[in-house]
Amino acid sequence: MKKNVVLGTGPAGLTAAIYLARANMNPFVIEGPEPGGQLTTTTDVENFPGFPDGIMGPELMDNMRKQAERFGTEFKRGWVTGVDLSKRPFKIKMEGMEDIETESLIISTGASAKLLQIPGEKENIGRGVSTCATCDGFFFRGKKIIVVGGGDSAMEEAHFLTKFAAEVRVVHRRNELRASKIMQDRAQNNPKITWSLNHTPVEVVAGDKGVTGLKVRNNQTGQEEIFETDGIFVAIGHTPNTSFLNGQINTDDLGYVKVTPGSTVTNIPGVFACGDVQDHKYRQAITAAGSGCMAALDCERFLEGEAVHDWSESL
Repeated sequence: MKKNVVLGTGPAGLTAAIYLARANMNPFVIEGPEPGGQLTTTTDVENFPGFPDGIMGPELMDNMRKQAERFGTEFKRGWVTGVDLSKRPFKIKMEGMEDIETESLIISTGASAKLLQIPGEKENIGRGVSTCATCDGFFFRGKKIIVVGGGDSAMEEAHFLTKFAAEVRVVHRRNELRASKIMQDRAQNNPKITWSLNHTPVEVVAGDKGVTGLKVRNNQTGQEEIFETDGIFVAIGHTPNTSFLNGQINTDDLGYVKVTPGSTVTNIPGVFACGDVQDHKYRQAITAAGSGCMAALDCERFLEGEAVHDWSESL
């Protein structure tokens, strides 16, 4: 039986593993189908402290993994199909492997950005297609950018990107936006933002150096055209990776794990959540890493018999 299991190897999970390993808690980390998380699909990371010249996303995650290994973290590649959190030790069900039992569990499985599922999209992530304006907006200074989406996230990203881009075009398949009135007003009053509503993205157009345009279909006329652009930001939401929990952990309406404010504690004693799986507001590598540290400290105190909170039923 394991003392602790960490699910996920993004910045949150690996930071938790580093802290737990240094505290002699023998963390056992399960890597899912995307080791390293979303940062492995990012090129230059320029906003993670400690790297004045920036660092490639995959390199940053590889360094974190090596650091966790250095202190004795054990890694296992596999697919988690379910968990039994009804009693301790908790059981983790693995595809094609025996169940794993653990005294404590840290959930850091992240959230997956929703994609358009159109030709040219996936293969150009990191080559002009992005799902994070805060992460990648700086690289498009003085460029033309398209933001796809009609909700609050899309309006927020479009407004943010005008700090860098020469022009931001919002493309939305409906004739009306879904964003709140205040977010719509902010975007519509921004002179750098243009609008292409009632247009459905059909294909990402790219050349040798990356994205060059977005092919769209006018929903009213059926005609297709290509909007020239240097970058496409897909802002149609995220899906937290929590389906394997089968409702055993309290989540909000969007499916994100609920934690006691100021901690990583869930409604089940001994189960903690960190990173994007419980954060739909910031979604940054540094905030994920910080919450991974919190989860490790909360978990360590729990295993040592300290009360990390009153296990309130309010969650």
